[in-house]
Amino acid sequence: MNLKSILPAILCILVGFFMSNFMFQQYDKKGAEKVSYEKNNVYFFQIGVYSSLENMKESLKNVETYIYEQTDKLFYAYVGMTKESANLEKLEGYFKDLGYVIYRKEKKVSNLAFHEVLAQYDLMLKETEDTKTIKTIMSQVISKYEELVLSD
Repeated sequence: MNLKSILPAILCILVGFFMSNFMFQQYDKKGAEKVSYEKNNVYFFQIGVYSSLENMKESLKNVETYIYEQTDKLFYAYVGMTKESANLEKLEGYFKDLGYVIYRKEKKVSNLAFHEVLAQYDLMLKETEDTKTIKTIMSQVISKYEELVLSD
């Protein structure tokens, strides 16, 4: 083989190496989501946003079960969640009957174990109209979210 045919082959290999290296480095940067994690939407029922933890606890002292997250010095409190759009109206009606002012918030949750548990609770929720059963289901969903997602 002569030098005229080897030189272009070596240049192509080098250019391919540098381009692939550049592409793979883009995935390691902060802000790029990992493709291997499956993220599904979950509807959260937000009961309020508070400026301090003490203010939130005082306002929610009559609420039995809730979770909260702190983002940008604000505390967001949630009283329930579902994956099924069929359960949205049922739960909104349930919380309004309790006197809560509810805001629906859609978030992505990547914990597969929690999604399996939530799917089972959503099936039970579809079949019931009893307020005590709905209360128990929402309490269990909140505790499972704390156990599987927040502690993860």
